[in-house]
Amino acid sequence: MSFVQVQRLRVTYGSFVAVKGISFEIPRGEVFGFIGPNGAGKTTTIKVLATLLRPDRGTVRIGGLDLAHAPKMIRSRIGYVPDSFGVYDDLTAYEYMYFFAAAYRIPVNRRAGLIDDLLSLTDLEEKRDSPIQGLSRGMRQRLSLARALIHDPDFLLLDEPASGLDPRARIEFREFLKVLRDMGKTILISSHILHELAQLCTRVGIIEAGEMVAEGPVEELIRSVGVQRIVHVQLSETSDETMLQLRSIAGVSKIDQNGERLEFHIDDSQSDVDELLLKIQGTGARVRMFQPEAIDMETAFMRLTKGTTA
Repeated sequence: MSFVQVQRLRVTYGSFVAVKGISFEIPRGEVFGFIGPNGAGKTTTIKVLATLLRPDRGTVRIGGLDLAHAPKMIRSRIGYVPDSFGVYDDLTAYEYMYFFAAAYRIPVNRRAGLIDDLLSLTDLEEKRDSPIQGLSRGMRQRLSLARALIHDPDFLLLDEPASGLDPRARIEFREFLKVLRDMGKTILISSHILHELAQLCTRVGIIEAGEMVAEGPVEELIRSVGVQRIVHVQLSETSDETMLQLRSIAGVSKIDQNGERLEFHIDDSQSDVDELLLKIQGTGARVRMFQPEAIDMETAFMRLTKGTTA
């Protein structure tokens, strides 16, 4: 059974319908990328999952609990990082964490050690006694994540967590999310940085004008729109006979040659990346380098959406 189950979720603001009966699931331990333009309904959906907004219709279950009947129990199992920081500038990083440790009723004798561990995990131990107002945007975002982890939640809701970060801070944040994923956390993350979601997520949902236009494993969505994968390969030698055999491999639409490197364009519906490597080796060629490019989420997004708003 999936850890998160959303069925026919509908949310209105007066006469405006923000979310129009969407459904999706997130298996335990997976990272779900929630994709959509501004105004698509992402933040509204996330607020429902965070128990901050009551839906008009539909059911939401998190960890087997029904959101309509057990919001307090669900709240204890989720960590929410909103698109605004929600930090207190006049506190130090340690004081901020201690406040929330008390709010979550962490035993007093565990608070100091737990806070130190989380500040270390988020690479903020040197900023322990620094006022929040002096922290950079990236540091504040990491502190917000440390706060969301203080009660060891099963499910993390991250609403545009990399928005406004500089390139270095985005890279550091992405690596930290990989650590959380490896810890077994179930994560929903919304973002406009599509190529980074392709590297982080196991599943994605694409929402537009309040409707879910596509949802499922990343690889399946890519195949469904016919987006080709590009794989960079370097062989020990590339004779005319070898090239002829390589071009005849099922699923290879073309091969571009750039010096010693070959650029394979493959159709995932006929040959995935692992099969391509085996097929190349099956020709007798010796592979020195094999490097698939990241999945082209931008192209998939453009093909699946229409550019409309709610």
